[in-house]
Amino acid sequence: MSRTITHWEPEHADFWQRTGKQVANRNLWISIPCLMLSFSVWMLWSVVAANLDKAGFQFSKDQLFLLTALPALSGATLRIFYSFLVPVFGGRRWTTISTASLLIPAIGMGMALKDPTTSYSTLLVLALLCGLGGGNFSSSMSNISFFFPKARKGYATGMNAGIGNLGVSVVQFVTPMVISGAVFGASISGNGFEFLNPKTHQTATFWLANAGFVWVLPIVIATIASWFFMNDLATAKASFADQAVIFKRKHNWLMCWLYIGTFGSFIGFSAGFAMLIKSQFPEIDVAKFAFLGPLAGALVRPVGGIISDKIGGARLTFWVFAAMAAVIVAGIVPALHSHDFTLFLASFIGMFILTGLGNGSTFCMIPLIFLQMKERAAEGKGQPALAQARLEASKESAAVLGFSGAIGAYGGFFIPQGFGTSIKLTGSPDMALYTFVAFYITCLVITWWFYSRKGAEMPC
Repeated sequence: MSRTITHWEPEHADFWQRTGKQVANRNLWISIPCLMLSFSVWMLWSVVAANLDKAGFQFSKDQLFLLTALPALSGATLRIFYSFLVPVFGGRRWTTISTASLLIPAIGMGMALKDPTTSYSTLLVLALLCGLGGGNFSSSMSNISFFFPKARKGYATGMNAGIGNLGVSVVQFVTPMVISGAVFGASISGNGFEFLNPKTHQTATFWLANAGFVWVLPIVIATIASWFFMNDLATAKASFADQAVIFKRKHNWLMCWLYIGTFGSFIGFSAGFAMLIKSQFPEIDVAKFAFLGPLAGALVRPVGGIISDKIGGARLTFWVFAAMAAVIVAGIVPALHSHDFTLFLASFIGMFILTGLGNGSTFCMIPLIFLQMKERAAEGKGQPALAQARLEASKESAAVLGFSGAIGAYGGFFIPQGFGTSIKLTGSPDMALYTFVAFYITCLVITWWFYSRKGAEMPC
């Protein structure tokens, strides 16, 4: 099949079984590792910041929290633009370009982290460049949504985002291992830095530059695979002006708000989790636990999509927000006050699981909302009008998937910054946590009123 596909009808059962399913799955399974690498690069600073002191870098807690927050800020902003680029450039072309761009922060961090005299401003620039990984999510989700029929969109977007989200856990698991040895040799890794552990009084050597260099080869392989084995869909072509209609859609903005609550929480807690453990439980070895929460959240995201396909995304989303508020009030805050790390860790893993389920359920809601809206407008106008309505719905929902992903990603900036500010002003993260509870309550009310109650405007 040509790299550019001109005929694509996933809702047509015969076409789907004969041709569509195989092509869609091939594009999905190449997209997933590309997105996983994007998340790994995006969240590099969540683990690097907690290890800078081992390489001789000396910064305040506030400065370290800012380094973990900035990639989310730039990534969220880039997502706004990336949301609209797949219909303009094509999914294969843009996946190739965006994946290759990850080499910039990966190589840049490798070079900068060899030298502990590297300025804080240089590290801030590199943190912003890691946002290139964050931007890729919106274009990736937009692209994959075009390939699958509505009955499989929850599965497809859940698998793409869920396994892609594993990149957060992968980077937090792999990085502590690779910085503990000169895995690339002295010519690449440098001579390493000796660090005296104040708890054990033992000296160890660290090669922090490996945190960037370890991703270079996988990025190159993924870039080549996306160029040669993915497809562009001619039927998905649309200009920015065509897609900009979503800014007039009320449900675009409502779903952006809800996605801040789900994905914003996932990526924000992922970015700030290691530093929060280090600041509140200094006796704990962060590397042993930081990856567990993001791992749990990523693994259950496909489950959230699958459950939503069966019972409805809005119903699951409603209960997710109720449970998230309860976990903070009944688990995380008491654990901090009693200095109970076991309860703290268990509560946070529970929170990550809920964010993963909510990520899957909200992204299942979006295509159904816009399909209902378009089909209602075309009702009684004949089959051609209905077919056109469905095409427009797929384009609008793809744009909303990307744009809501962009807005939601700002949670990755505000949550670690919220923790840092709360600790600076009050000495504890309580103020930030109770602010998150209030926000989850607004999300719960919106979900119930517009989508999950009997007689809701857009039941889904």
